[in-house]
Amino acid sequence: MLVPVADPRRGVEALRSELDSAVGRVLESGRYILGPEHDLFEAELATYLGVRHCVALASGTDALEMAFRCVGGQREHVVTAANAGFYSTAAAHRAGLRVRYADVDSDTLTLSRATLEEELAPEVRAVVVTHLYGVMAEIESVVELCHARGIRVVEDCAQAAGARRGGRAAGTFGDVAAFSFYPTKNLPALGDGGAIATNDDDLAGRARTLRQYGWTEKYRVTATGGVNSRLDEIQAAILRTRLPYLDGWNERRRSIVARYADALSPAAGRMVRLDGPDYVAHLAVMLAGDREVVRAHLYAAEIGTDVHYPIPDHRQPVWGETLVEQGQLPATEHAAEHVLSLPCFPELTDNEVTRVCEALHEL
Repeated sequence: MLVPVADPRRGVEALRSELDSAVGRVLESGRYILGPEHDLFEAELATYLGVRHCVALASGTDALEMAFRCVGGQREHVVTAANAGFYSTAAAHRAGLRVRYADVDSDTLTLSRATLEEELAPEVRAVVVTHLYGVMAEIESVVELCHARGIRVVEDCAQAAGARRGGRAAGTFGDVAAFSFYPTKNLPALGDGGAIATNDDDLAGRARTLRQYGWTEKYRVTATGGVNSRLDEIQAAILRTRLPYLDGWNERRRSIVARYADALSPAAGRMVRLDGPDYVAHLAVMLAGDREVVRAHLYAAEIGTDVHYPIPDHRQPVWGETLVEQGQLPATEHAAEHVLSLPCFPELTDNEVTRVCEALHEL
């Protein structure tokens, strides 16, 4: 494809000297796990988000699992959306919890108070609110609803690093938030990485214990459920290098999607987006009237596309028979058939964006 959906190599080349310096600093230090880069990244990310604690982990999925383990309680169910790639489902099962699904809002494709209310049974421990595609959900009203029922709220910010509403960052509204630093995320590492963010001192302390075997000191295990999930020093140094660029990158992403929205023929579909800082355009997603027609048209113009995500969690083959009757999650199932991701990353050139816009206008 002349215009790729994503190209992490361009991000590396744009900051090559800074990244080389960061990696070299780690290599020379002799500290490769839980060293100074890791500690500084946790502190800098916490400051950026405006929370008391960030706990760095080995992946975004580990961050979700850690959030589930740390919110605690006797209730065994988690409610989540089924249109977000199975990540929260996998993490909940790893944490020994049972999953149930709520439908999403048909405009934002995220959970809302209206779609959640009927699913909040007494056995629900936590609700996972995924800020999908960089679109912040209506998190304030969801938190109000859940807390009134004694239910904890986990924000999945894997696709929303840097999003803000009313001056508050995504990840600061619920009880705990999970972040991913996969190489194509808005804040990318050059490998796997994740973190949780919280203002809860006890929760953060438990996470720090559980991420390293349940140790409170070396070789002394005081907590059950411990794992090995640590962000390594090289990834921490890379993330420290990239964090100051995040807001500028998000602005570039928003501008790209805004151009797509202006160019897209209404007859062909619409972009899934918000206007303002509560949208960081992790993916440029359109709801296409006929996805295969649009995709073929863009392919002919040598423009890459992808589908995030084609199979809702409750339809995954792993379950055998479906967990939810057909038609009970109508917005979720409609999205799975119509979403299409277009090229969107900060290093796209203006000429490449124009090429995509021209193809969208022709639909």
